[in-house]
Formats: sequence, structure tokens, C-alpha cells
Amino acid sequence: MSKLRSNRGPQPQFVTVFALLFAAAPLHRSSPFAALWTTPCILIASLLITWGAESAQFFVAQGFALAILAWMQTVPEFAVEAVLAWRQQTALLLANLTGALRLLTGLAWPMIYATAAVVHRRRTGRPLRLIRIDPHQSVEIICLVFPVLYALIIWWKASLHLYDACILIALYGGYLALLSKLPPEKHEGVDNLETVPRNIVLAPWRWRVSAIAGCFLAGGVLIYFSAEPFLGSLIAVAGAIGIPSFLVIQWFAPIISEFPELASTFYFARQEENASIGLMNIVSSNINQWTLLVAMLPIAFSLSRGASSPILLDGQQRSELLLTIGQTLVGMIFLLNMEFAWWEALAMFLLFGAQFVLPVFVGNQGRVWVTGGFFLWTVAAVIGILFQKRRPRALEMFVETWRAF
Repeated sequence: MSKLRSNRGPQPQFVTVFALLFAAAPLHRSSPFAALWTTPCILIASLLITWGAESAQFFVAQGFALAILAWMQTVPEFAVEAVLAWRQQTALLLANLTGALRLLTGLAWPMIYATAAVVHRRRTGRPLRLIRIDPHQSVEIICLVFPVLYALIIWWKASLHLYDACILIALYGGYLALLSKLPPEKHEGVDNLETVPRNIVLAPWRWRVSAIAGCFLAGGVLIYFSAEPFLGSLIAVAGAIGIPSFLVIQWFAPIISEFPELASTFYFARQEENASIGLMNIVSSNINQWTLLVAMLPIAFSLSRGASSPILLDGQQRSELLLTIGQTLVGMIFLLNMEFAWWEALAMFLLFGAQFVLPVFVGNQGRVWVTGGFFLWTVAAVIGILFQKRRPRALEMFVETWRAF
């Protein structure tokens, strides 16, 4: 386990008292069998929070609602990362983050297209060539650019500081400010919801508010009491089967915590006309994880140490971060034309799979090739955009949306 160095001068008295009272103890490692009860708890908590967020989203503008929905759906991700940061598990901090982001972009985006394509084929007998994205959803696409580019700065300097947190929080605040100016969408119908949130929305006002608050409260309590035992059980499972803890937390934890969010998103995708909403739900999740989730890490870490302390990234974390940035950049470029075509979904899926297949045959060099492929694709696309006579459609629609509101 790597240890961080920090230059500490004399600390204010209240900081010293805080450190003595609330100093972070090492992460408690549970029995591998604890996964049998912590995993269902995380799943249930995620589902409850998703129901509450889906019900609450009907009372604000769609883009703003999707942002809040995406944030609430990723509360389990925040809980996992908060525990790791508070317990100062620096070697594992980016495991869950990078795994969740790559699952969302490399697996969820193609599966949304595949779901919509199957529905379209059954209904019309013709293949679905692409998913068209509504003009106002250009806000999500353009706002994804800035935190991803800032992530490159974090990778370059190999550290996370409190000032990074301030910048990322400001970026997310600007994103929400833009979304809040959009009007509610007419097609935001109750029929788009699953059974439980639909019943909550249709309930009388008092019962509706109580149900939404109850979902958030119950989900939060479950996460509070099960997040750390869940992580401890994953580390114990990794030790029992002889694989690195980093890999288990990187892939197994996000699959569990993201499952209700993916189920909700695919419900949109099954209604072909709302497939772009499902896609933007995932993009909103990308944005809040690249901003708020990353920002939370140095804040929680510094609080646990009782002083402003940077998180230093080791070689493995930097390589994982760079691969995740490259994958997100390619996905973002695919959306700049306000469409998500069948071949783009296939490319994202194949490149996601290549991260696992190539290392089997060529070792870690395979991951370097995939990372290089992502960035070569990005550079080629940027050069193509610069030589075009017109701006990307997403930027044009973003400007039009901003002027209209």
C-alpha cells in the first residue's frame, strides 16, 4: 500500500483537535462471506435511491432532472470512494472510479443502442441506423468536455489537491446552472416510469413527498452501514481467490452499485423515442463522476488526515486514469454530431472488450495499445473538425439553446 507524503507546517488548534477526535482508522477487512449480505444491501439501496430520484425528476426541467437523477443514482459510487478516501486507501482510490466510468461509456452506451435497435427491428422490421439526440441535450455533450480535459491535467501532474476539487465543483455548478435554464419537456410522461416510481408520482402530494423522502432516507441508511463492510468483503474475496484487490474493486463494485441505474436507463431505451434520454442519463453520470466524485476524494482524504493533503497518483493509477480519459474522449467525439450510430456503438464495445482480451495475449502492453488507439482516434477526429468549414453540430445547437434561453 503506497503512503503519501505531505509537507505539514504548524496546524491550527481546531484542526489538531479534529484529527485527534476523528482520525481515520484502517479499512476494516470483513470476512469474504460478508459479501453475501453487503451486496444485496448495496443493490437495494441503489434501487431505492433510483426510485426516489426517478419520482422527483418530474418536477423540474428534463436536463436538470437527468443531472440530479444521475447524481442520486451514483450515490453508492460516492459512498465507496468516500470510504476509501477516508480510510486513506490511496492505492485503491481510482479503482472504483475508473471501472465505473469505463463501464458506463464502453458497455452501457452500446447496450442502450442495442436495446433500442432490437425494439425498432421488432416494431418496423428495419434496422436502426442511429439514435438521434435532441438539440437541448447538446448541453450535456459540451459540458462533458471540460471535466475530461481537466482530468488530463490531473493525470499530467499526478496528484489531486483541494484546489482541484474547487475547480471541478465549479465546473459542475456551471453545468447545473445551464441546465436549470431549460424548460420542462412535454414528453416527460408518467408512462415512461416503471411501476414503483409511477405509483409514487401518481400518489397524493403528501404521500408522494413521504415516499420520495423515504426512498432516499432508507437507501442512505443502508449505504451508510454497508459501504465499508462491502469494501472489506471485496478485499477479503480478492485475497481468498488470489487476485489483486484493485481489480475486484474496479469491476465488481461498480457492477453492483451501477446495476439499478443501468436497469433504469435501459427502460428508457426500450421506448425507442426515449433512447436519447437514456443515453444522456449515462452522459450526466459521466459528468458528475468526473467532477463531484473526483472532487470528493481530496476533500475526504484531507479531512481524514486533519490537514490539507494531496493525493499522489502512482503509476498504475495514472495508467488507469489515462485509459479512462481516452475512452471518454472517443465517446464524446462520437456524440458531437448529435447522433449515436450503430458502428460507433460497436466500436465502443469492441474497444472496451479489447482492454481485457489483448492483455491475455500480449500482457500489459495490450492496455497501452488500447490507450494509444483511443488518443490517436481523438487526435484524428480533432484534426478533421479543425479542417471542416462548420462547427460540430453539438456546439452549434449548444449556442442556439443558450441564446434561446
